[in-house]
Amino acid sequence: MWIDTHCHLDAHEFGAEARALAKSAGGQGVEMIVIPAVERGNFATVAALAAQVDNASYALGIHPIYVPQATEDDLAALREAVAAAMSDKRFVAIGEIGLDFFLPQLNEPTMRAKQEHFLREQLKIARDFGLPVLLHVRRSQDVVYKHLRQIRPNGGIAHAFNGSFQQAQGYIDLGFKLGFGGAMTFTRALQIRRLAAELPLSAIVLETDAPDIAPSWIHPGRNSPEQLPRIGAVLAELRGIGLDEAATVTSANARAALPRLTISLLE
Repeated sequence: MWIDTHCHLDAHEFGAEARALAKSAGGQGVEMIVIPAVERGNFATVAALAAQVDNASYALGIHPIYVPQATEDDLAALREAVAAAMSDKRFVAIGEIGLDFFLPQLNEPTMRAKQEHFLREQLKIARDFGLPVLLHVRRSQDVVYKHLRQIRPNGGIAHAFNGSFQQAQGYIDLGFKLGFGGAMTFTRALQIRRLAAELPLSAIVLETDAPDIAPSWIHPGRNSPEQLPRIGAVLAELRGIGLDEAATVTSANARAALPRLTISLLE
């Protein structure tokens, strides 16, 4: 069985198909799909969708791309939403949060500072509630790592990891798992494939980031959680292991990174 640790199942690209896609993925062995929020406006949406889907759970957070329009009131609302969600067995983490220094509009000094402020405040929420985090670390691995060392949330996942081996080891040393998905399926993605092949298997979890980061066989089409088993097969091939081992170990890693998943899986 597989676990998709990062899938935006509530995205408008899925429309009314979201629940059917989750069910189809479940039929292919995807036992859990984690749906991260991206802004205050979809906190309730991801929670409601997870409640409607047998094999889904959710996280709450403010994505760095939504930080420009976010306010301090949104951080207060997040803290309140998290407090209320702690009694919900489908709630597993704070996320998607982090830093994005790839997009030019997010990489100017004022916006970098605002992103870092929102990351720190959300890490504090995670720490206060004893929750793991789902991290966005695009072109920002070192700066995110700096804040993690200072605030120390309860572990989590660095989603779509594409850093160096040294950076990867830093996250692993802090108790984090690293997410690999569709990018790993492209033969030209040499660094990501080396990481997936050579990092400790105990540090790796799988994800789709659907509807984004479509694997090579459907690129540039819409990604979906149904693609996870085939993405897992690529990981197995890169590492020279069997499919069953890839599924078993990466799913165990996901449960270790997101302990509340075990509660969701037992429902």
